[in-house]
Amino acid sequence: MQFIGLGIGFAIVALVVLLFAIRVLLGERWLMGWLRGMFGLSLLAAAITGGLVAYDISTYREIPSDKPLLTLSAKAEGPQRYRVTLLEGAQERSFLLDGDLWQLDARQLKWKGLMDLIGLQPGYRLETLNGRFFAIEQQELAQFTQIELAKSRYGVDFWQWLRLFNKDLFIVDANALRVNYLPIADGAVYSISLVPTGLLAKPLNSAAQQALKDWQ
Repeated sequence: MQFIGLGIGFAIVALVVLLFAIRVLLGERWLMGWLRGMFGLSLLAAAITGGLVAYDISTYREIPSDKPLLTLSAKAEGPQRYRVTLLEGAQERSFLLDGDLWQLDARQLKWKGLMDLIGLQPGYRLETLNGRFFAIEQQELAQFTQIELAKSRYGVDFWQWLRLFNKDLFIVDANALRVNYLPIADGAVYSISLVPTGLLAKPLNSAAQQALKDWQ
């Protein structure tokens, strides 16, 4: 009997709450205020998202027409561990990378249609630098095998959204770029350029040329 009594008691409370909710929802002032509040919050969310998208786009660089995107050089700091330096325009960054091979991933935003007509230039952003060993067991134990070179804030990733939803907004293409695995060696220097087929890495010195010969 007690559970029946408890059920009736909760039912009465629920009925009172329901009647109060109906009264509130039917109140015109409350409804208009709620609609204005939701509209204002929606505009605020849109403004914040737009600002984050603007920041995300600003992290891309224009593609130089007369020189490589960057150069990559390596200096040994231990067995199969290298200090890799990326020189991108006037910006120089260095990282520790483990492995026998290196790989570079980047993104491209290529404007088209009206945006291309008004003279907007395509842009790119470096994403990750990866190292890989020939031996699987070494790969699993390595510490520095993936370096994140750029990151979007708060999950607002314009390029990724375009790829995820397979949309281009009729104004821009989002392309993935990659330098497939190449050998890394002490003193090796490579240049990386954008060509119609994607990213192209070229050895710039004898250390890089010898590493390619030994690998092949």
